Amino acid sequence: MQDAVPGRGVVQGAPLLSIRDLTVTFASRGRRPVRAVDGVSLDIAPGETVGIVGESGSGKSVTSLAALGLLPKRGATVTGSVDFEGDDLLSMPDDELRALRGRDVAMVFQDPMSSLNPVLTVGRQITEILTRHRGMRKGEAREEAARLLDSVGIADATRRLGSFPHQLSGGMRQRVMIAMALACKPRLLIADEPTTALDVTISAQILELLRELVVGSQTALVLITHDLGVVAGLCDQVHVMYSGRIVESAPRRPLFADPQHPYTTGLLASVPRLDQPRGVPLLPIPGSPSDTLPWSQGCAFSPRCTRSIPECLGSPPALLPAAAGTPHHLVRCVNPVRDHAGAVQQ
Repeated sequence: MQDAVPGRGVVQGAPLLSIRDLTVTFASRGRRPVRAVDGVSLDIAPGETVGIVGESGSGKSVTSLAALGLLPKRGATVTGSVDFEGDDLLSMPDDELRALRGRDVAMVFQDPMSSLNPVLTVGRQITEILTRHRGMRKGEAREEAARLLDSVGIADATRRLGSFPHQLSGGMRQRVMIAMALACKPRLLIADEPTTALDVTISAQILELLRELVVGSQTALVLITHDLGVVAGLCDQVHVMYSGRIVESAPRRPLFADPQHPYTTGLLASVPRLDQPRGVPLLPIPGSPSDTLPWSQGCAFSPRCTRSIPECLGSPPALLPAAAGTPHHLVRCVNPVRDHAGAVQQ
Protein backbone atom coordinates (compact mmCIF):
# COMPACT_ATOMS: atom_id res chain seq x y z
CA MET A 1 0.00 0.00 0.00
CA GLN A 2 1.35 3.41 -0.99
CA ASP A 3 2.18 5.99 1.66
CA ALA A 4 0.21 9.21 1.94
CA VAL A 5 2.23 12.40 1.41
CA PRO A 6 2.80 14.35 4.66
CA GLY A 7 2.13 18.07 4.52
CA ARG A 8 -0.11 18.13 1.46
CA GLY A 9 -3.00 20.48 2.02
CA VAL A 10 -1.93 21.67 5.49
CA VAL A 11 -0.99 25.08 4.05
CA GLN A 12 -2.91 26.26 1.01
CA GLY A 13 -1.13 26.72 -2.31
CA ALA A 14 1.49 24.84 -4.28
CA PRO A 15 4.43 23.45 -2.28
CA LEU A 16 7.74 25.27 -2.43
CA LEU A 17 9.64 22.02 -1.84
CA SER A 18 8.29 18.61 -2.77
CA ILE A 19 10.27 15.50 -1.82
CA ARG A 20 9.23 12.15 -3.28
CA ASP A 21 10.54 8.72 -2.29
CA LEU A 22 13.93 10.04 -1.15
CA THR A 23 16.29 7.17 -0.32
CA VAL A 24 19.89 7.41 0.87
CA THR A 25 22.15 4.35 1.10
CA PHE A 26 25.70 4.44 2.47
CA ALA A 27 28.13 1.76 1.39
CA SER A 28 31.79 1.10 2.13
CA ARG A 29 34.13 -1.70 1.17
CA GLY A 30 33.80 -4.76 3.37
CA ARG A 31 30.61 -3.62 5.09
CA ARG A 32 26.93 -4.12 4.42
CA PRO A 33 25.13 -1.10 2.89
CA VAL A 34 23.18 1.03 5.36
CA ARG A 35 19.91 2.66 4.29
CA ALA A 36 19.82 5.89 6.34
CA VAL A 37 16.75 7.36 4.62
CA ASP A 38 14.10 5.00 3.32
CA GLY A 39 11.49 6.42 0.94
CA VAL A 40 10.74 9.78 2.56
CA SER A 41 8.08 11.96 0.89
CA LEU A 42 6.82 15.32 2.11
CA ASP A 43 5.66 18.76 0.96
CA ILE A 44 6.67 22.16 2.37
CA ALA A 45 4.69 25.28 1.46
CA PRO A 46 5.89 28.92 1.43
CA GLY A 47 5.58 30.47 4.87
CA GLU A 48 5.25 27.07 6.58
CA THR A 49 7.39 25.98 9.52
CA VAL A 50 7.99 22.24 9.52
CA GLY A 51 9.57 20.34 12.39
CA ILE A 52 11.44 17.05 11.92
CA VAL A 53 12.04 15.23 15.20
CA GLY A 54 13.48 11.91 16.30
CA GLU A 55 16.42 10.33 18.08
CA SER A 56 19.96 10.59 16.76
CA GLY A 57 20.38 8.26 13.80
CA SER A 58 16.75 8.47 12.68
CA GLY A 59 17.69 10.11 9.37
CA LYS A 60 16.69 13.73 10.01
CA SER A 61 19.95 15.47 9.07
CA VAL A 62 20.76 13.04 6.24
CA THR A 63 17.39 13.83 4.65
CA SER A 64 18.17 17.56 4.53
CA LEU A 65 21.76 17.07 3.36
CA ALA A 66 20.63 14.74 0.58
CA ALA A 67 17.92 17.18 -0.53
CA LEU A 68 20.49 19.96 -0.95
CA GLY A 69 23.09 17.77 -2.65
CA LEU A 70 25.55 18.05 0.23
CA LEU A 71 26.34 14.37 0.70
CA PRO A 72 29.68 13.05 -0.61
CA LYS A 73 29.58 11.65 -4.14
CA ARG A 74 31.49 8.54 -3.10
CA GLY A 75 29.87 6.09 -0.75
CA ALA A 76 26.39 7.63 -0.80
CA THR A 77 23.65 6.66 -3.25
CA VAL A 78 20.67 9.04 -3.40
CA THR A 79 17.48 8.24 -5.32
CA GLY A 80 14.07 9.87 -5.59
CA SER A 81 13.26 13.48 -6.46
CA VAL A 82 13.54 16.84 -4.68
CA ASP A 83 11.47 19.44 -6.53
CA PHE A 84 12.11 23.10 -5.72
CA GLU A 85 9.65 25.21 -7.73
CA GLY A 86 9.83 22.92 -10.75
CA ASP A 87 13.57 22.15 -10.60
CA ASP A 88 14.80 18.75 -9.42
CA LEU A 89 17.72 19.47 -7.12
CA LEU A 90 19.04 15.91 -7.40
CA SER A 91 19.59 16.21 -11.16
CA MET A 92 20.59 19.89 -11.22
CA PRO A 93 24.14 20.64 -12.48
CA ASP A 94 26.61 21.44 -9.70
CA ASP A 95 27.18 25.06 -10.73
CA GLU A 96 23.44 25.81 -10.78
CA LEU A 97 22.98 24.08 -7.43
CA ARG A 98 25.80 26.11 -5.87
CA ALA A 99 24.16 29.32 -7.12
CA LEU A 100 20.83 28.23 -5.62
CA ARG A 101 22.30 27.36 -2.23
CA GLY A 102 22.86 30.46 -0.15
CA ARG A 103 20.62 32.60 -2.38
CA ASP A 104 17.27 30.79 -2.40
CA VAL A 105 18.04 27.88 -0.08
CA ALA A 106 20.18 28.07 3.06
CA MET A 107 21.07 25.71 5.89
CA VAL A 108 22.22 26.22 9.47
CA PHE A 109 24.47 23.27 10.21
CA GLN A 110 24.57 21.48 13.53
CA ASP A 111 28.33 21.75 14.12
CA PRO A 112 29.55 25.35 13.60
CA MET A 113 33.21 24.51 14.28
CA SER A 114 33.47 22.19 11.28
CA SER A 115 31.15 24.32 9.10
CA LEU A 116 33.07 27.60 9.33
CA ASN A 117 36.37 28.05 7.50
CA PRO A 118 39.02 28.18 10.26
CA VAL A 119 41.50 30.31 8.23
CA LEU A 120 39.08 33.10 7.24
CA THR A 121 37.58 35.74 9.49
CA VAL A 122 33.86 35.56 10.10
CA GLY A 123 33.51 38.94 8.37
CA ARG A 124 35.15 37.57 5.23
CA GLN A 125 32.84 34.56 5.24
CA ILE A 126 29.67 36.63 5.61
CA THR A 127 30.64 39.37 3.14
CA GLU A 128 31.51 36.75 0.51
CA ILE A 129 27.88 35.63 0.56
CA LEU A 130 26.61 39.21 0.27
CA THR A 131 28.90 40.16 -2.61
CA ARG A 132 28.23 36.97 -4.58
CA HIS A 133 24.50 36.51 -4.09
CA ARG A 134 23.28 40.07 -3.42
CA GLY A 135 25.78 42.01 -5.56
CA MET A 136 26.89 44.32 -2.73
CA ARG A 137 30.10 46.29 -2.80
CA LYS A 138 32.76 45.56 -0.19
CA GLY A 139 31.94 48.45 2.16
CA GLU A 140 28.21 47.92 1.91
CA ALA A 141 28.62 44.19 2.51
CA ARG A 142 30.72 44.84 5.61
CA GLU A 143 28.05 47.13 7.08
CA GLU A 144 25.36 44.54 6.38
CA ALA A 145 27.52 41.78 7.89
CA ALA A 146 27.87 43.79 11.11
CA ARG A 147 24.09 44.34 11.18
CA LEU A 148 23.50 40.61 10.77
CA LEU A 149 25.86 39.76 13.63
CA ASP A 150 24.15 42.32 15.83
CA SER A 151 20.72 40.88 14.96
CA VAL A 152 21.72 37.45 16.27
CA GLY A 153 22.98 38.83 19.58
CA ILE A 154 26.73 39.25 19.04
CA ALA A 155 27.98 42.29 20.95
CA ASP A 156 30.48 44.73 19.35
CA ALA A 157 29.62 43.23 15.97
CA THR A 158 31.93 45.45 13.88
CA ARG A 159 34.99 44.36 15.86
CA ARG A 160 33.92 40.71 15.71
CA LEU A 161 34.02 40.81 11.92
CA GLY A 162 37.80 40.52 12.25
CA SER A 163 37.68 37.47 14.51
CA PHE A 164 38.55 33.96 13.42
CA PRO A 165 36.20 31.08 14.35
CA HIS A 166 38.59 29.72 17.01
CA GLN A 167 38.43 33.07 18.80
CA LEU A 168 34.68 32.73 19.38
CA SER A 169 32.77 30.55 21.81
CA GLY A 170 30.63 27.69 20.55
CA GLY A 171 27.47 29.71 21.00
CA MET A 172 28.92 32.69 19.11
CA ARG A 173 30.02 30.44 16.24
CA GLN A 174 26.48 29.07 16.06
CA ARG A 175 25.12 32.61 15.86
CA VAL A 176 27.56 33.40 13.04
CA MET A 177 26.22 30.38 11.15
CA ILE A 178 22.67 31.65 11.60
CA ALA A 179 23.66 35.13 10.42
CA MET A 180 25.23 33.64 7.29
CA ALA A 181 22.09 31.63 6.58
CA LEU A 182 19.87 34.71 6.96
CA ALA A 183 22.12 36.96 4.87
CA CYS A 184 20.20 36.54 1.60
CA LYS A 185 16.74 36.09 3.14
CA PRO A 186 16.35 32.64 1.57
CA ARG A 187 12.99 31.27 0.49
CA LEU A 188 13.79 27.94 2.13
CA LEU A 189 15.80 27.73 5.35
CA ILE A 190 16.82 24.41 6.91
CA ALA A 191 17.97 24.75 10.51
CA ASP A 192 19.64 21.67 12.00
CA GLU A 193 19.57 22.04 15.80
CA PRO A 194 20.06 25.84 15.52
CA THR A 195 19.88 26.51 19.28
CA THR A 196 21.89 23.56 20.64
CA ALA A 197 24.90 25.59 21.79
CA LEU A 198 22.98 28.66 22.92
CA ASP A 199 21.76 29.71 26.35
CA VAL A 200 18.05 30.21 27.02
CA THR A 201 18.00 33.97 26.38
CA ILE A 202 19.86 33.86 23.07
CA SER A 203 17.92 30.76 22.02
CA ALA A 204 14.64 32.64 22.44
CA GLN A 205 16.07 35.57 20.46
CA ILE A 206 17.15 33.30 17.59
CA LEU A 207 13.78 31.55 17.46
CA GLU A 208 12.05 34.93 17.32
CA LEU A 209 14.33 35.93 14.43
CA LEU A 210 13.38 32.76 12.58
CA ARG A 211 9.70 33.41 13.28
CA GLU A 212 9.96 36.96 11.91
CA LEU A 213 11.71 35.67 8.79
CA VAL A 214 8.89 33.22 8.10
CA VAL A 215 6.12 35.76 8.72
CA GLY A 216 7.78 38.71 7.00
CA SER A 217 9.06 37.09 3.81
CA GLN A 218 7.03 33.86 3.57
CA THR A 219 10.22 31.84 3.94
CA ALA A 220 9.65 28.11 4.42
CA LEU A 221 11.48 26.90 7.53
CA VAL A 222 12.49 23.30 8.21
CA LEU A 223 13.51 22.87 11.85
CA ILE A 224 15.46 19.71 12.73
CA THR A 225 15.59 19.36 16.49
CA HIS A 226 15.40 17.14 19.56
CA ASP A 227 13.69 19.91 21.54
CA LEU A 228 9.97 19.17 21.53
CA GLY A 229 9.35 22.44 23.36
CA VAL A 230 10.75 24.38 20.39
CA VAL A 231 8.60 22.34 18.02
CA ALA A 232 5.47 22.98 20.11
CA GLY A 233 6.04 26.72 20.08
CA LEU A 234 7.20 27.29 16.51
CA CYS A 235 6.16 24.60 14.02
CA ASP A 236 3.00 24.31 11.94
CA GLN A 237 3.56 20.71 10.84
CA VAL A 238 5.59 18.01 12.60
CA HIS A 239 7.16 14.89 11.08
CA VAL A 240 8.43 12.20 13.46
CA MET A 241 11.17 10.03 11.95
CA TYR A 242 12.43 6.62 13.03
CA SER A 243 14.97 4.42 11.25
CA GLY A 244 14.87 6.47 8.05
CA ARG A 245 11.09 6.74 7.66
CA ILE A 246 8.38 9.14 8.77
CA VAL A 247 6.29 7.24 11.33
CA GLU A 248 3.87 10.03 12.23
CA SER A 249 3.00 13.36 10.67
CA ALA A 250 0.43 15.88 11.82
CA PRO A 251 -0.18 19.57 12.45
CA ARG A 252 1.36 20.66 15.74
CA ARG A 253 -1.76 20.72 17.94
CA PRO A 254 -3.19 17.32 16.94
CA LEU A 255 0.23 15.70 17.29
CA PHE A 256 0.78 16.91 20.85
CA ALA A 257 -2.86 16.51 21.91
CA ASP A 258 -3.44 13.05 20.43
CA PRO A 259 -0.20 11.29 19.38
CA GLN A 260 -0.86 7.96 17.68
CA HIS A 261 2.46 6.18 17.18
CA PRO A 262 4.07 4.47 20.23
CA TYR A 263 7.38 6.10 19.33
CA THR A 264 5.83 9.60 19.42
CA THR A 265 4.19 8.94 22.77
CA GLY A 266 7.53 7.61 24.04
CA LEU A 267 9.33 10.80 23.02
CA LEU A 268 6.71 12.92 24.75
CA ALA A 269 6.68 10.76 27.90
CA SER A 270 10.45 11.11 28.29
CA VAL A 271 10.26 14.93 28.55
CA PRO A 272 9.91 16.48 32.05
CA ARG A 273 6.59 18.28 32.57
CA LEU A 274 5.82 21.10 34.99
CA ASP A 275 2.23 19.92 35.50
CA GLN A 276 3.28 16.54 36.92
CA PRO A 277 3.69 15.99 40.69
CA ARG A 278 7.22 15.97 42.06
CA GLY A 279 8.81 12.53 42.11
CA VAL A 280 6.94 11.11 39.11
CA PRO A 281 9.58 9.19 37.12
CA LEU A 282 10.11 9.77 33.43
CA LEU A 283 9.21 6.93 31.07
CA PRO A 284 12.15 6.26 28.73
CA ILE A 285 11.76 4.37 25.48
CA PRO A 286 13.12 0.82 25.98
CA GLY A 287 16.31 -0.18 24.20
CA SER A 288 18.35 1.99 21.84
CA PRO A 289 18.03 3.19 18.22
CA SER A 290 20.23 0.28 17.13
CA ASP A 291 17.54 -2.18 18.28
CA THR A 292 15.66 -2.12 15.01
CA LEU A 293 14.41 -4.28 12.15
CA PRO A 294 14.70 -3.64 8.43
CA TRP A 295 11.46 -2.11 7.19
CA SER A 296 11.17 -5.00 4.74
CA GLN A 297 10.52 -7.30 7.72
CA GLY A 298 7.80 -5.20 9.33
CA CYS A 299 7.79 -2.20 11.67
CA ALA A 300 11.35 -1.13 12.50
CA PHE A 301 10.24 0.07 15.95
CA SER A 302 8.67 -3.25 16.99
CA PRO A 303 11.73 -4.56 18.97
CA ARG A 304 11.39 -1.55 21.32
CA CYS A 305 7.63 -1.17 21.23
CA THR A 306 5.50 -2.06 24.26
CA ARG A 307 2.46 -2.46 21.99
CA SER A 308 4.02 -4.85 19.51
CA ILE A 309 1.66 -7.53 18.15
CA PRO A 310 2.17 -10.29 15.54
CA GLU A 311 0.74 -8.04 12.83
CA CYS A 312 3.70 -5.67 13.33
CA LEU A 313 5.95 -8.20 11.58
CA GLY A 314 5.76 -9.24 7.96
CA SER A 315 4.77 -6.52 5.52
CA PRO A 316 5.88 -2.97 6.47
CA PRO A 317 3.06 -0.68 7.66
CA ALA A 318 2.07 2.17 5.37
CA LEU A 319 1.78 5.82 6.37
CA LEU A 320 -2.00 6.34 6.42
CA PRO A 321 -4.58 8.68 8.01
CA ALA A 322 -4.89 7.95 11.73
CA ALA A 323 -8.70 7.99 11.54
CA ALA A 324 -11.54 8.95 9.25
CA GLY A 325 -11.75 12.72 8.87
CA THR A 326 -8.08 13.32 9.74
CA PRO A 327 -6.36 13.41 6.31
CA HIS A 328 -3.42 15.43 7.64
CA HIS A 329 -2.71 13.25 10.69
CA LEU A 330 -0.80 10.27 9.32
CA VAL A 331 0.62 7.32 11.23
CA ARG A 332 2.67 4.27 10.27
CA CYS A 333 1.35 1.78 12.85
CA VAL A 334 -1.05 -1.19 12.99
CA ASN A 335 -1.66 -0.80 16.74
CA PRO A 336 -1.76 2.96 17.48
CA VAL A 337 -1.74 4.32 21.02
CA ARG A 338 -5.27 5.53 21.69
CA ASP A 339 -8.35 4.43 23.57
CA HIS A 340 -11.96 4.79 22.43
CA ALA A 341 -11.98 8.46 23.46
CA GLY A 342 -8.78 9.16 21.50
CA ALA A 343 -6.73 10.04 24.59
CA VAL A 344 -3.07 9.17 24.85
CA GLN A 345 -2.24 6.08 26.90
CA GLN A 346 1.02 6.00 28.88
